[in-house]
Parts: sequence; structure tokens; C-alpha cells
Amino acid sequence: MSNTVSIEIPREIIRSARMTTQELKQVLAISLFQQGKISFGKAREMASMTVWDFQQLLGSRKIPVHYDIEDYEEDLQTLKALNRV
Repeated sequence: MSNTVSIEIPREIIRSARMTTQELKQVLAISLFQQGKISFGKAREMASMTVWDFQQLLGSRKIPVHYDIEDYEEDLQTLKALNRV
């Protein structure tokens, strides 16, 4: 069973938006994070960016980082699952 989901987006939409698929993933990650739908850690993961780079991206768009205890606990669980702690 795959751990990912594919979404079909017509190539013309991406061309019209003048975006790469990576940029589109970042925009989606930022939007979901900003709406409080996913945590900072999950958004960063979705955007395929380091913590620092994702913070810089949010800052460049004047999006505040609302990292709370729930986000911390979720990130800690992810780190444990990856055997990083």
C-alpha cells in the first residue's frame, strides 16, 4: 500500500500558473498550514523542505509560525517513528 496520494492536475494549469510541481506542492503546504489543517512539521514535510527553509519561506510571505505543543508532540512522534530520538 502506497503512503502517497496522486492528484491529477492538467499540465496547462501548471503552465498557466508559471509554477513547477515543487512550487505547487509548497503553495498547497503553505495554504493547509495557514488554515490550521496541518502542522508546521507536516507542511514542511509536504513541501520537501528543511525546517529552516520552510520558516524562511513562511517569513518571506509574512505568514506567522504558530507552532504549539500539539505541533511539537506530533513532530516528536514523527522523529520517534524515524528513530531520530
